Amino acid sequence: MVTDRAPGTAVVTGAAGGLGHAIAVALHADGWQVLLTDLDAEAVAAVAGPLGGWSRPLDVRDEAACAAVAAEAATRAGGLGLWVNNAGLLVTGPSWSHDAATRRRVVEVNTLGAMNGTLAALAVMRGQGVGHVLNVVSLAGLVAPPGETVYAASKHALLAFSLGTLADLRLAGHRDVHVSCLCPDGIWTPMLHDRLDDPGAVASFTGTLLSPQRVAHRAARLARRPRPVVALPRWRGAQVRLLDALPGLALRLAPLVRAAGRAGQRRQRRRIGGT
Repeated sequence: MVTDRAPGTAVVTGAAGGLGHAIAVALHADGWQVLLTDLDAEAVAAVAGPLGGWSRPLDVRDEAACAAVAAEAATRAGGLGLWVNNAGLLVTGPSWSHDAATRRRVVEVNTLGAMNGTLAALAVMRGQGVGHVLNVVSLAGLVAPPGETVYAASKHALLAFSLGTLADLRLAGHRDVHVSCLCPDGIWTPMLHDRLDDPGAVASFTGTLLSPQRVAHRAARLARRPRPVVALPRWRGAQVRLLDALPGLALRLAPLVRAAGRAGQRRQRRRIGGT
């Protein structure tokens, strides 16, 4: 992708708060026209005001709705340049602790919803001959963390879909249509705010919690310079890939991972003034 051209339109899903809103802010600051979308129509409209006031309600599980948003974005100056699949759900606990409806909802939002957004965007971008889909995956897409099994399974599927789609694009001759995966460590957003005493969420606290702004800044850089997979921080990506390559070692280290995560939860509680 040419990185010095003026950005066109960027669509961000799950943009009413947390990381999605931070990404929208960072992209707007970088010159993108940003269309903020979220399941909560009132909340996303409220935060869209300072960023140009362009928002739409969107349930990413609705394929037709994703296609309509992509078509609308394509009508703006510069066309649809970027689609960020950020909307996601986190559930914690052993895989057997979730009912079928919960497992289905996680996969429908985290995997199928991102597939819907990706394919809606690509239907436009392939015709334009240029564009970029940025999928917010997670380090849980690179390794299977204990306690986040269903979430990790949905993110592994998204990573495979993203990389396979990128290969399909290249084989079809699309050199300037990109798919990137951003895999951040745990982020201090509402997704984790109520997880400080959750034993199933310990894996998200084993590293240094990232701010939404730091991740959003990296997303804005990635939007300009696509790469297939970017881990944040980089050293954590290398660490979890090693564990993924050595599953026996990862199983033996699971008690240490749990202990490190519990320590991380206690540190975070102290930082926010808890007891």
